[in-house]
Order: sequence, then C-alpha cells, then structure tokens
Amino acid sequence: MKKIWILSVFGLALAACSPGPQVSFVEPAEGAVVSGEFKVVMAVQGMQVMPAGEVVENAGHHHLLIDVEPIAAGEPVPNDEQHFHFCKGQTETTLTLTPGKHTLSLQFADGAHISYGEKLRSTITVRVE
Repeated sequence: MKKIWILSVFGLALAACSPGPQVSFVEPAEGAVVSGEFKVVMAVQGMQVMPAGEVVENAGHHHLLIDVEPIAAGEPVPNDEQHFHFCKGQTETTLTLTPGKHTLSLQFADGAHISYGEKLRSTITVRVE
C-alpha cells in the first residue's frame, strides 16, 4: 500500500490510503429491517459504471444476488430470478422479497457479465417484515 504524507500547520501526518476499487450498498444498511418492497441503492468506487455490452477496462455494471453463493472472479453471472442484472448501468432498484432473513450480495462485473469476484463484492443481510 502506498503511503501519502501531508504537511499541515501541526507537522507531518499520515493520510489514509484508498483500498482500491470497491462496491457498497448505500441502502439498505447491514441488518436493516425492511418492508416487503424496499429500495436498494448501489455504489462503486474506483470503477466506471457502464451499460453491458462492450468490455472496457476498469468499468462494468452491478448485479444483485439474492440468497445465493457468490460468483468467483472470471465466472459469468447467471441470469435468473436470484441474479438481477443492471445492464443499463442502473445504480438503484426497488426489490420485493418474502418475509424473513435474506442475504443480498452486490457483485460488479464487466460488460460481458464476467464477475470481478470478491474484490468487487459486498454482502449484507436484511430482515423483511
């Protein structure tokens, strides 16, 4: 990890370094209790969000995985009722789930739906009332 030094009026200080590209849930939060229909907002840092189709370096689009195992790097993201593709480059959606505990995994993948793997995945658990 590269260290960056910042000069301030109080002397030298070590600045925090960016951990590299990452995805995250803006909402809901980890452990949230949500209604049967709720909003999901997705974010990515260090990568560009682009529609599916063309494979561009440092770019891709979101996939939302519901109650399934993660997708390994280099593997295609399946297209079924538990793997939601945001092919137009969307960063939010409304999701409807049955009552109970659910695992949501945000997985970033390239323009051909090939997973970037663990380094661009974030997983949370929510409880649907």
